[in-house]
Amino acid sequence: MREIHVHEITRAIREMCIEANYELGPEVMQALEEALALEESPIGKDVLRQLIENARIAREERIPVCQDCGVATIFAELGQEVHLVGGNWLHAINEGVRQGYRDGYLRKSVLNDPVHRVNTSDNTPAVVHLELVPGERLKLVVAPKGGGAENMIRARMLKPSEGVEGIRRLVLETVEEAGSNPCPPLVLGIGIGGTFEQAALISKKALFRPLRSSHPDPDFAALEGELLEEVNALGIGPMGLGGRVTALAVHVETFGCHIASLPVAVSINCHAHRHRTRLL
Repeated sequence: MREIHVHEITRAIREMCIEANYELGPEVMQALEEALALEESPIGKDVLRQLIENARIAREERIPVCQDCGVATIFAELGQEVHLVGGNWLHAINEGVRQGYRDGYLRKSVLNDPVHRVNTSDNTPAVVHLELVPGERLKLVVAPKGGGAENMIRARMLKPSEGVEGIRRLVLETVEEAGSNPCPPLVLGIGIGGTFEQAALISKKALFRPLRSSHPDPDFAALEGELLEEVNALGIGPMGLGGRVTALAVHVETFGCHIASLPVAVSINCHAHRHRTRLL
């Protein structure tokens, strides 16, 4: 049995909140550079150059890459051989978010509840998903989720008879309706199967697979490639101003489901694709 003090969680979350908002990952920067080479629209090219320059300025000057520093969304995989000590682990996560958004001078956008809408002034509570896994490590993924992309997410209970074509139609309708709102080029996570809430959860987790990695099933890997081509053929382009590159990647995740159901969820991340991963 391995012990991890919850203070380590707080420290890690604090650092990850700041890093994710200040600096885009190398795979994201590479994808934006490749998008610039692929894009044919002069306006689209200019937008991509500005996005790349914006990321450089944020990284070098240690400032947020976007004014919307998002809701802190945390995916935690806790090894079953780990014993957390020193306090409440969920309080430790929220304390890390509180410190990170304070010390990083990150915009605090979380409200106490969706009706009274009073800002909590520290960006808590975080949205936390915990999964128990084998092993003696704790894996943390911090993903600041901005409102522009989050508001355009869609989930639908399709009829099984709609099949792959129904999935394809929902993805394209969602991206087309979103337009410029989620600040494309996008990363799309498609959750297929499970129940309503499981489809939504795996669609969100799909976003944070290694960028442009392929589903292990060749049929779903082919679907990812087809959807990426079809989304880019919509012509929405960088920041919705037209062009060939509307999405950087499409990731599909699947789960078993009821014989009467075909749940599908489409999660969207903006071009910044902000997240950080750490093992404790």
